[in-house]
Amino acid sequence: MGRRKKIVEQCERLMDQPEHIRNIAIAAHVDHGKTTLTDNLLAGAGMISDETAGEQLAMDTEEDEQERGITIDAANVSMTHEYEGQDHLVNLIDTPGHVDFGGDVTRAMRAVDGALVVVDAVEGAMPQTETVVRQALREGVKPTLFINKVDRLISELQEGPEEMQQRLLDVIGDVNELIRGMTEERDDIDDWTVSVEDGTVAFGSALYKWGVSMPSMQRTGIDFGDIIDLERNDKRQELHERTPLSDVVLDMVAEHFPNPIEAQPRRIPTIWRGDSDSDIAAQMRDVDPDGEVVLMVTDIGVDPHAGEIAAGRVFSGTIEKGQDLHISGTAGTNRIQSVGIYMGGEREEVERVPAGNIAAVTGLKDAIAGSTVSSTEMTPFESIEHISEPVITKSVEAKNMDDLPKLIETLQQVAKEDPTIRIEINEDTGEHLISGQGELHLEVITQRIERNQGIPVITGEPIVVYREAPTQESREVEGRSPNRHNRFYITVEPLSEEIVEQIKLGEVSMDMPEQERREVLQEAGMDKETSQEVEEIHNTNIFIDDTKGIQHLNETMELVIEGLEEALDDGPLAAEPVQGALIRLHDARLHEDAIHRGPAQVIPAVRQAVHNALIDAHIKLLEPIQDVRIDVPTEHMGAASGEIQGRRGRVDDMYQEGDLMVVEGIAPVDEMIGFSSDIRSATEGRASWNTENAGFRVMSDNMQGEKIQEIRERKGMKTELPEAIDYF
Repeated sequence: MGRRKKIVEQCERLMDQPEHIRNIAIAAHVDHGKTTLTDNLLAGAGMISDETAGEQLAMDTEEDEQERGITIDAANVSMTHEYEGQDHLVNLIDTPGHVDFGGDVTRAMRAVDGALVVVDAVEGAMPQTETVVRQALREGVKPTLFINKVDRLISELQEGPEEMQQRLLDVIGDVNELIRGMTEERDDIDDWTVSVEDGTVAFGSALYKWGVSMPSMQRTGIDFGDIIDLERNDKRQELHERTPLSDVVLDMVAEHFPNPIEAQPRRIPTIWRGDSDSDIAAQMRDVDPDGEVVLMVTDIGVDPHAGEIAAGRVFSGTIEKGQDLHISGTAGTNRIQSVGIYMGGEREEVERVPAGNIAAVTGLKDAIAGSTVSSTEMTPFESIEHISEPVITKSVEAKNMDDLPKLIETLQQVAKEDPTIRIEINEDTGEHLISGQGELHLEVITQRIERNQGIPVITGEPIVVYREAPTQESREVEGRSPNRHNRFYITVEPLSEEIVEQIKLGEVSMDMPEQERREVLQEAGMDKETSQEVEEIHNTNIFIDDTKGIQHLNETMELVIEGLEEALDDGPLAAEPVQGALIRLHDARLHEDAIHRGPAQVIPAVRQAVHNALIDAHIKLLEPIQDVRIDVPTEHMGAASGEIQGRRGRVDDMYQEGDLMVVEGIAPVDEMIGFSSDIRSATEGRASWNTENAGFRVMSDNMQGEKIQEIRERKGMKTELPEAIDYF
């Protein structure tokens, strides 16, 4: 084990030299070869044996990852690489590419300064490539490009040097178009497009372990002609020995990705909204190891021996065992039990981890993925907004009643590790609801509960999550309290798409300074006066206080907001969450005596007023939809487009790409349940497809009534609707 010890010592030495640290993530579309590439880098750095790289899948530690052949959890690994005579410490996060696990990608981007985007040479840039590039750039993370599977162009598609170069240039062009489109508006980013000449693009084959870039070709004298010859004559081993992939990629990382000292002054203003003149802001910008401790937790894992491990980026200060640290949003402090760094997929305990590194610590029991952990109270980092919301729900029950407490504990743990999952625990019925990004997401989670916790569970059929939204402006509606002494006058109108989008992306929230919030809302089209009266934002709904000088309203406001939130969490149609409503309180009559305007009076009055106003604003059911892309041989194209159309979907585009036809369209999530087995049988198993959540849209009127009844029945509500709802 001497070699490993040497590597750990090397890492510990480099931890204190932020100028030689590179924090990077690998991001790509599912199956474009990220994990195989990571294996190569580990082998190149001497962390795993060269022979098994690519088959070992060292990063896919979970059994289910190996079985399914996909990465589910973002995994951390650190390695060292010598470049121009200087050792560098590379901390790498391998992120999942599968859309159901996109939340991990966003969180990983927060911890790193560079993103190595991997694209399959044959498939080119795909929808998920676009999503991960966008997430990287939104976090101020600099991209470089590795085009993988170039061997397939030579062996399968039999392309010559000219065709091949053209195809590679097309891929680079597509990626640059994405980068340009997303960075035009930003002043803090120079030109981040990638190019072969600059050395920010590399090509190769992760499976056969060879790679080239402009600088490496100049160094080794190997050009595309030689590659084609060696590849065609099955001399892949020679190719690997003459131009090993790991050297090419790690050189690119060392040369072109910023170190923490360059990156943090640019990234801190993007991800942290605190006072830029404060000491702590300066310490984070300077990556000051002697400053206050600031750690942003990006991932929580569970180690059977050590318990919960929180991994994240240290932006300032030095983390040591025994420190008592604050966690944003919780009271009190947690004491750090141990500090470590990742070596390969394993955690090595070290004495301390200074700023600029990615650390793994135990003892932060109150932290969740996304927490800000610090030695003094501070403004937390911007919450990590993940673009898609849970759209599918399953009920989970324990087979044996004795397992119930353990199941509840496990579900709470799951919600902590993966913020894109929502859990509703119903103590009365013992039926718990778990909502996630898609069927696969929930399937994996429930399997893990059975496998890792040994709790046999019964899962219900997948249920789709709907939303309710007003479609027009309502009249003024009165809500009265049960004792008739308090009255509230409320109207509701729809919010613009743009404002809803800004709230979802976290650009508008109650945590930000009021002035800034007003500006964003006005830019998104809200009039000036309204933007000044925002009292509360709940999910994607905004509450405006338009009243003037009403006695006792201030002390009653908390109850008003409670009633409002209750009304919005369970909409009037089918108790689904309300989205995109602008609610105005115009006037209120309150009883003089505080005893007569308590929770039992105010909450029902507000709730009733909001529900009636929503009904008057013609509230309708929205259903979640997905973008669907199917790649299929020409002869099965009809069957594939039929699968979309037969599911109340619509086909938007069909075109040829290489030797396959691509069918693109959208379809409701409700109809996509069971899609995988249907599409396999319709196309004799020759289709590959990808779905991505595309938000919500109003369901057609002729289906509204029926769907609402169905949901009400499922939830055990009265099935007759209030009379006012006769507009379907």
